[in-house]
Amino acid sequence: MAISKLMIASLLISLLLLQLVQADVEKSSDEKTSVDSAKIDCGSACIGRCRLSSRPNLCKRACGTCCSRCNCVPPGTSGNQDMCPCYASLTTHGGKKKCP
Repeated sequence: MAISKLMIASLLISLLLLQLVQADVEKSSDEKTSVDSAKIDCGSACIGRCRLSSRPNLCKRACGTCCSRCNCVPPGTSGNQDMCPCYASLTTHGGKKKCP
């Protein structure tokens, strides 16, 4: 009888701990979605970035890909890639910088 009471008590404690862990996981996933919801407008950001490019369509396409992956476009028409480390770190298969 004492063993069954002990088993029931440990089962209840285990269920309580599981509930607490699940609540914590849900809370952290809610925080991530609130950060993701603040996406920038890649189209207008890339138009500004590529406005002086000699190949604007190619620039906008590459910039759009980088922006969608990084959710960031450095300011200005060139350089400033230290403002957006993810954008600066993307490379092509040949090892060249992908993002304009």
